[in-house]
Amino acid sequence: MAHANHIRAIRRTLRREMPSTVGLIADAHDFAAMTRYRSFAFDDHTAYLRQVEGLLRALAAQGAHTTVALFDPDEFTEFCTSEGLDPDTADSRTRFTAELAAGGACVAYAGQPIDSLVPQLINKAVRKATWEYATLLLAEAGECAECGQDIGRAAFDRASHLVLSLLEAAGPGTHHLVCSIPAQAEQLIAVLHAEREGFEPVRLDETDTAEFVTVLAAGIALHSAGGLVLRTTESGTPDRLHGWRLHQGLLDPLTAGEVFSAYCTDAATGDPLAPEPDVEYRAGFPVDQPDSHH
Repeated sequence: MAHANHIRAIRRTLRREMPSTVGLIADAHDFAAMTRYRSFAFDDHTAYLRQVEGLLRALAAQGAHTTVALFDPDEFTEFCTSEGLDPDTADSRTRFTAELAAGGACVAYAGQPIDSLVPQLINKAVRKATWEYATLLLAEAGECAECGQDIGRAAFDRASHLVLSLLEAAGPGTHHLVCSIPAQAEQLIAVLHAEREGFEPVRLDETDTAEFVTVLAAGIALHSAGGLVLRTTESGTPDRLHGWRLHQGLLDPLTAGEVFSAYCTDAATGDPLAPEPDVEYRAGFPVDQPDSHH
C-alpha cells in the first residue's frame, strides 16, 4: 500500500512539473467546422467553453502549469494532411495541440475567466500573424540597388534605433505607442507599452518590442505611408499625445493640430469626435534626422 501511495505521490509531482497545453476553439464558426468530426464530442460552443474552463481549473488545482493554445480547424486539417493522420480522431487533435504548444498562439492560464481568456488568445493570434507578415515583407525587401545592403536588416536596425530614441526623448512616465502601416494585404498595427521612472532606463517587454520594431521596419523598408502615435501618462498631469507620419522611410513629426485631428476624427466616417478630457494634443518631437537614414 505504501508503495502504491509513493508511486501516486511521484506521479503528482511529475504532473505538476509537466506543463499541459489545452487547445481552445475560440470562435463559434471554427467550432461549427469541428462538429463535422464524429469523434469530436461537443455540439454547443458555449457548453464547450464552460467544459474547457472546468478542465483548466482542475489542472490549476493540481498545481499544473497550463498553456492555452488557439486551435484553428483549417490549420488542423493541413497538419493532418501533411502528417498523414486521420483528422477524425482524438489522437490527431492531441498531436496537433502539442505542435501548437511549440509555435502557435498561446496564453498562460492564470485563473482568468474564459470570457477574458478567449479575447486574449485571439489578440495573441492577430499579433502573431501581424509579426509573421511583417517579417515576410522584410525578408522579401531584397538588397539596395545602389549599395547592396540588405534592406530588411537595415530597416530593422533603424526602426530599433528610432523606437529607443523616441522613448528616450519622451521622458519619464507610462508610454503607449501605436504604429499603423498599410501593407498590400492588410493594415499592420502594433502596440508597445513602456515604463520609465525618473532617469532610469526604459522598461520594455522583449517580445512586444520585437513585434513593434518589425512592423515599423516593414513600413520603412517598403517606403509605405503610415503613422505612429505616443500617449504618455504621468500622475498629476494630463495625458500627452504626440504623433508622427512615416514618409519615404522617415518619421516626420505631426503638428499639434494634425495630432488633434487624427485623434478627434472618426476613421470610418470622417465625422469629428469630441476631444478627451484631461488630454493635451502635442506636436511630435524630432527623432529622425535625415542624415541617420541610409
